[in-house]
Amino acid sequence: NCLLQAFLEFQDEASATAMVSYFQTNPAQVRLKPVFVQFSNHKELRTDASHAAQNANAQVALQAAHAVMGSDEQSTILRIIVDNALYPVSLDILYQLFTKFGKVLKIITFTKNNTFQALIQMSDAISAAAAKTSLDGQNIYNGCNTLKIDYSKLSNLSVKYNNDKSRDFTRPDLPTNDLNLDAMNLGGHHGVLMSSLPYPGLISPQMTTVGALSPHQQAAPGYGGYPGVPLSAMGAMTAMGGYGLPPGFGAARIGLPYTTAMGSSVILVSNLDEEMVSPDALFTLFGVYGDVQRVKVLFNKKDNALIQMADPHQAQLAITYLDKARLWGKQIRVAQSKHQVVQMPKEGQSDAGLTKDFVNSPLHRFKRPGSKNCQNIFPPSQVLHLSNIP
Repeated sequence: NCLLQAFLEFQDEASATAMVSYFQTNPAQVRLKPVFVQFSNHKELRTDASHAAQNANAQVALQAAHAVMGSDEQSTILRIIVDNALYPVSLDILYQLFTKFGKVLKIITFTKNNTFQALIQMSDAISAAAAKTSLDGQNIYNGCNTLKIDYSKLSNLSVKYNNDKSRDFTRPDLPTNDLNLDAMNLGGHHGVLMSSLPYPGLISPQMTTVGALSPHQQAAPGYGGYPGVPLSAMGAMTAMGGYGLPPGFGAARIGLPYTTAMGSSVILVSNLDEEMVSPDALFTLFGVYGDVQRVKVLFNKKDNALIQMADPHQAQLAITYLDKARLWGKQIRVAQSKHQVVQMPKEGQSDAGLTKDFVNSPLHRFKRPGSKNCQNIFPPSQVLHLSNIP
């Protein structure tokens, strides 16, 4: 078994001595696990740049603790609203996100005013505060599915059924509210539903390198750990690291990667104005929705162009926002291409400047994780917002 250790540095030695003395006679527990408190050989803790990841984790945890201790409101229930939802959100995706900040007890999802919302009950107030501090305002996917989180006034969530809309992870014996399914699964061990899948009708988990799901992979975790708690999600997002945020975990996206199942990073643009079109013009326009890597205007059909984005999700954003938009007086069409990459001309071949590589362009808007540009993605409009004007 792996032991998790942590160091605390107090303002003075007397405070540290008081803590060690107290917990020698009053054994400490964190989330039902024993914690051993003793003196360290270290004289001080370093907080230099080489420990940036650990410092970020500690800062978020401290912020959560201060928020709870400094407030009369110590709610364990969070209300989540998902704004600008271009992709569907499931209960299981929320579980994977919030379980990194503590034990998730219950989740209820619902739609209100055509907006996906959820109530999530954490095991303790500090876990709830840490989740709120870290996830509020973040996007589940690049440029969309923004989480808005506040505290609920409820003191406890009442869950009647375990299904894709609600779940009580402390009560695996609850019915699904489908009499046929419940009858089929009465042979379950310790109240766990027996099925070829954890929840009938949902696809099995397909974890990626950081353990999360692409927008087109809605998965249900399986049971394990303590009764009724999915194991597939508990170890799934280790790359996110404690309470902190790993590199790339900014407003851009919450660690939900993209897979080949999403399709190609290359899009085909058609019905362009042959007299006006150029690689630079297309780079500028499509660069609003992603980092354009290469552009090729087709030599024999100049009203068509191939554009390679940084990843399939950015390609999908460009399709979503620019298909059927008017450009140079014509309604362009934007669709996914069968090509996986845009090829540059072979050495010695000239294509009259119709193909251009933008991989190292300084004008990319989304190369810095957490940039405000990742949040400010909207449909084309005749109203512009100008900033930084001298």
